[in-house]
Amino acid sequence: MSRGTSDPGADGARPLGRRRLGLALLPLLALAGGAVAVTALATPSEAPAGDAGAKGLPPATAPVTRGDLTDSSRRDGTLGHPGERKINAGGPGGTLTWLAPTGSVVERDERVYEVDDEAVRLMYGDEPMYRTLKTGDKGKDVRQWEENLAALGYTGFDVDDEYTAKTAAAVERWQKSHDLKATGTVGPDRIAFASSAVRVKEAGADAGVGARIAPGDRLSTGTPVLTVTGSERVVTFEVPASEATSATTGTKVTVTLPDGTRLPGRVSAVGRTATVGDDPQDRTPKIDVTVAFDDPGKVKGVDQSPVTVELTGETRRDVLSVPVNALLALPDGGFGVQVVENGTTRDVRVELGMFAQGRVEISGDGLRAGTKVGVPS
Repeated sequence: MSRGTSDPGADGARPLGRRRLGLALLPLLALAGGAVAVTALATPSEAPAGDAGAKGLPPATAPVTRGDLTDSSRRDGTLGHPGERKINAGGPGGTLTWLAPTGSVVERDERVYEVDDEAVRLMYGDEPMYRTLKTGDKGKDVRQWEENLAALGYTGFDVDDEYTAKTAAAVERWQKSHDLKATGTVGPDRIAFASSAVRVKEAGADAGVGARIAPGDRLSTGTPVLTVTGSERVVTFEVPASEATSATTGTKVTVTLPDGTRLPGRVSAVGRTATVGDDPQDRTPKIDVTVAFDDPGKVKGVDQSPVTVELTGETRRDVLSVPVNALLALPDGGFGVQVVENGTTRDVRVELGMFAQGRVEISGDGLRAGTKVGVPS
């Protein structure tokens, strides 16, 4: 199948026709091989002036390389905070005298808001603070409260489902540390639970007719006081339901922030229900995906900023590859590459593997790292 000695005029037309056919088929190959993240191709070497027309050489060449290929895909995402929820007033009511400011982060045992100048403090847990806890009480909420006391360094009691006299003694010490009356009991007028530290999205919640709750307003039990989210930054994006396996929990990703910073992360949550968006031009069912950063402290940027998420897929190690546009569709079926050696060319049939990073994995007789193959100029 050598073309190095054939007629230059015929030779000059035939490879171009094959290459166009090969390029026309590439989208189908890419779909068969998975998502393709197209990046810059290897820089081709130009053929010497005059040689291409005279000897049927391609206009440029690129080397076959050996290395790792990683299949990846890119998605548009949004930077934000997870888990929006309300914190409601839990005590008997009173006058709101202070609110944690918008954008602030509230951690364990810190003030969330104050009623009649008395603080309601945040503790961690999924159980709501729905009753006043006292000696003799039992339940999950007791254990949750005791876990917080222990995390704050209080000792002398067992962390279990029973509120004992020893628990009450530890509570008295906690109350004294905050200049409170030492009663040994604690209720929703003093404690609000959240699963972790929270970030205040809005200092106050809708009070009706566009108004916002603010210090000086009267509160009653259940009044929404704050709108909060999780404290760490996350990225959310969507994938078609048919491609949900590309973003399973734990999948490694790289997020590109608006300033160009690239940070690693992992898929932390995948939605269970596919929904159709508001775009009338795209009715594809999609699933929500959440990404957590490996180092949240490095994340900079305004909430709701657009970001790019690169999902890392399969990696093929120590394989030969060429730029995708080096492929030729051979007349008898299959694909090949045009090898350029000693001023002549020959077509070599290849088996295709993974498409990734603008390249394709190949194997074929006589191919090795450094072999020059023809590419378009």
